Amino acid sequence: MSAIMINSSAFLSLLFLLGLISSASSWGRSPFQMRCEETLTHKAVVVSSSQSGYRVDNTVSSRVLNTMSIHTYASEQMLGLTELQSSIEIEFDGPVLQDPQSGTECLAPRVQVALRYMPIKVYVAREFAEGTCPYAEVLTHELRHVQVYRENLPKVEAQLRSALAKRFPPKLLYAPAGQSKLVLRHDIDTKWLTYIKEEMAKVEAIQRSLDSDEEAYRLSHACAGAVAQELGLHY
Repeated sequence: MSAIMINSSAFLSLLFLLGLISSASSWGRSPFQMRCEETLTHKAVVVSSSQSGYRVDNTVSSRVLNTMSIHTYASEQMLGLTELQSSIEIEFDGPVLQDPQSGTECLAPRVQVALRYMPIKVYVAREFAEGTCPYAEVLTHELRHVQVYRENLPKVEAQLRSALAKRFPPKLLYAPAGQSKLVLRHDIDTKWLTYIKEEMAKVEAIQRSLDSDEEAYRLSHACAGAVAQELGLHY
């Protein structure tokens, strides 16, 4: 079995040999193709997703949170931060039959994709003590980000399952001997990893909308000014 795994901060880029690959219908039925269809179990595509909840951290200062964010400037004050790490794992395998006479082979590929969210880290700046109004306001805001992430992953899973089912209909794949899995891996590496990363990243547009200027103003003046006061005293 072959596997490719990436996380949100790294992308594995591989280059594989291209080869001819097709379904049996384009080759015409031959004794070898009939043997393939009688012997090999048709492929299966399995897509799953899993989440691990979230953790709240109240030990990091507003200044440090600012340096952790990729969407802030040095002069800005961070009230809180939601940090997500995700991973994509793709495994692919499948039985192969070869025909020495024609120099071709048939493959019944099996593709499994696992989308995972590691525990989401929710930071509330340590200037806001747990149990206070500012702490509750900031935590409530950050948990909206958590909810967006949690609702998005099943949507990506369903969309990916549909897309893969269209790309890999229930037909055997044929290629020159020794090439079918290389071509399958090339397809996964050059198209599907990129596609999955792009689909998972689309949620960030929604996240940015939650951090509008209006919301930043509301939070900074929440709790009768206590949020701004706490930052002024301890930042």
